[in-house]
Amino acid sequence: MSFDHHHPPDPALIKECVHCGFCLPACPTYLLWAEEMDSPRGRIHLMKQGHEGAPLTTSLTRHIDLCLGCMACVSACPSGVRYDRLLEATRQQIERRHRRRMSDLLFRAALFRVLPHPGRLRALRVALELYQRLGIRSLLRATGILRLLPERLQALESLAPELSAVEPLPAWIPPRGSMRSRVGLLTGCVQRVFFSAVNAATARVLSFEGCGIAVPSSQGCCGALSLHAGRESEAREKARKLIDVFEAPAVDAVVVNAAGCGSAMKEYAHLLRDDPAYAGKARRFSARVKDFSELLHELGPRAERRPLPMTVAYHDACHLAHAQGIRSEPRALLRAIPGLVLREIADPDLCCGSAGIYNLVEPGPARALGERKAKSIRAAGAEVVVSSNPGCLLQIGACLERGGGALPVVHIAQVLDAAFRGTTVHALAPAPGGGSRPMRRGAPPPTERG
Repeated sequence: MSFDHHHPPDPALIKECVHCGFCLPACPTYLLWAEEMDSPRGRIHLMKQGHEGAPLTTSLTRHIDLCLGCMACVSACPSGVRYDRLLEATRQQIERRHRRRMSDLLFRAALFRVLPHPGRLRALRVALELYQRLGIRSLLRATGILRLLPERLQALESLAPELSAVEPLPAWIPPRGSMRSRVGLLTGCVQRVFFSAVNAATARVLSFEGCGIAVPSSQGCCGALSLHAGRESEAREKARKLIDVFEAPAVDAVVVNAAGCGSAMKEYAHLLRDDPAYAGKARRFSARVKDFSELLHELGPRAERRPLPMTVAYHDACHLAHAQGIRSEPRALLRAIPGLVLREIADPDLCCGSAGIYNLVEPGPARALGERKAKSIRAAGAEVVVSSNPGCLLQIGACLERGGGALPVVHIAQVLDAAFRGTTVHALAPAPGGGSRPMRRGAPPPTERG
């Protein structure tokens, strides 16, 4: 049998799919290969076969592995099929019951030994700093030696960010002016170690807009990578720990500036539904989780936005647009900046190929999707690319660089921070390797409206 009795894909959800085909043009892997089994309705058919006794073969698991989990099909489905829940349940079955080939097993195990652990990522950062500062990266890229590496290791190297100074946050950041809301801030794993400038910009913007910000030092991984990869027990453990950490400070909301993390945290109630000690806590916690742009949109503007004459293209992170349904809020925040021109990207609902660890474990299709996204961005004629997820920033930056003429790829918090502090557009210039330079410091604070 394909599935055990611990939360297999729900047959009732499977039956809701009427195989109408509206998901096909929305599915990235179907667009790449036009293969029915690599479409949402094809994968749902495989899940149905699993319930009917079909074995969990390498062929079946391969079609599930090739899914990005972008949830574009959920947005496109007229029947409201919860493909996200079906995919999550199926991947958990695969992780428990299917034996992967040894090379795949070891590579995935290595990723999860490092990526969800900020302490281990800091050690990796030290090695990466030496790799970049000693000129090893430039030498290896210039000689073409990197092309001799296995494809997955090539992807890992190409996605490594160009490092800038670490900007740690204190445990409490007071609001500028009167307090409108008291919030907790998730600092993340990759975000904390490799994109600390994004966290610092997020905190400054929240403070400018009247938020007092608690930043618990004991917080760890939210479990998003584990959850989306089918590692259920690992995700549940990380969720419990994070809930406990944010129970201590009395906050109105828990703010998240990484789309994949926010999506997972809003699903804690479902993840911990069987846990009598945490089911109620998880429901209350998930109800308080807010994406950065979601919270700012709800609060409304208070701090002055200074002119920022630039043309930007906004990329919808899949776990923000499809999983959380947040599309208009970040665009409204960008359009409110004087002098900023917002350009739309063709096929905005199509995944860039990042998708958690997908661009590391499936570098071929990830690269094809990333290059397609990079082509659409260039066609938009923007000077800067803006998104709301660290994986998207890395993926798009690397693909733009490979195609020549790299553009700065920055988080929306950095753009708002620049507008609040009067930073010039030149501070968003791209750095080698597809990263971005840190914002210029020292600009005078903005005044408050009213």
